[in-house]
Amino acid sequence: MVLYLKEHRHVALHVACGDITEVEVSGGNFVITIPDKTVMSMLEDGKREIERALSWQGLELSVTLKEKKEIPSLVAEDEAKLAKMFGKKFKAID
Repeated sequence: MVLYLKEHRHVALHVACGDITEVEVSGGNFVITIPDKTVMSMLEDGKREIERALSWQGLELSVTLKEKKEIPSLVAEDEAKLAKMFGKKFKAID
């Protein structure tokens, strides 16, 4: 798919798809999980080209884009609570 995008001069989509690591095929859908809102926007705009790239490879799949929900770490949650409690006086030290 990425080769198709490169050969057909869809450079931005080619670069955006190069960073994607979470994909799956499920029930006739090519599901792409995206952790970044900027990449999500680019892929939403280029969804038709991605489907053409899949078709070029003989795969008739619909593209489904899914945003990855990041689960905050316990440290991040604790830092947020402390920052809320102490305001500008709180500073996390690595």
